[in-house]
Amino acid sequence: MKLKLFGLLMMGFCMQELKAQVAVDSNYVFSGYTDRLNFFQKMPVKKGATIFLGDSLTEAGRWEDIAPDLTILNRGISGDISFGVIARLDEVLRHQPKKIFLMIGVNDLKRNVPASFILENYKRIITKIQKDSPKTKIYLSSLLPINESKLIEAFKQLKNADLQHINSELRKLSQSYKQVTFVDLHPVLADDNGQLKADLTPDGIHLEVAAYVPYIQYLRSKKYL
Repeated sequence: MKLKLFGLLMMGFCMQELKAQVAVDSNYVFSGYTDRLNFFQKMPVKKGATIFLGDSLTEAGRWEDIAPDLTILNRGISGDISFGVIARLDEVLRHQPKKIFLMIGVNDLKRNVPASFILENYKRIITKIQKDSPKTKIYLSSLLPINESKLIEAFKQLKNADLQHINSELRKLSQSYKQVTFVDLHPVLADDNGQLKADLTPDGIHLEVAAYVPYIQYLRSKKYL
């Protein structure tokens, strides 16, 4: 009986340890998120728009200025994570967009969210888009590399190897769905060493405003836009 009780106690302890190991910081609610989402929700519906969806790397893009011939909506929120994108998809999909360019995950990695969680969230995002807006073409933009020599302290834990792992899995994921395309941005934004080009970034992770011009040109050259 004592051995059985001890075994049950050890099993319970192991289960608690397992739960602790997979616990992640999934909290996406902060003032910047709610303020910007409230703003989005007040904007009129633009049926068939092209939507850029993501975090600060998306928010900083002057997409509509660089491509004024296209109907583009910027749905980037600085600091957002994959859990936050899932929570606000209804606002995005009310536009029944023609295309969605999704780039999310670097802030998840900053919080030490495991790659498996990030990729599962990508699957959830794709599934909801294809259910609620079946004609939308989805473009999974590769996470950008960092430039280690210029990287600010807040993102020092990020590693290009981890970013590349996510990108490799996203490429595979895109092949599992119809109307989903992986967009490799490294040819235009990375240097020969796989680092974010130094002249394109002020802090090793974000892009200079001017960097969005070759970014858009690259998307056009690949017939994504």
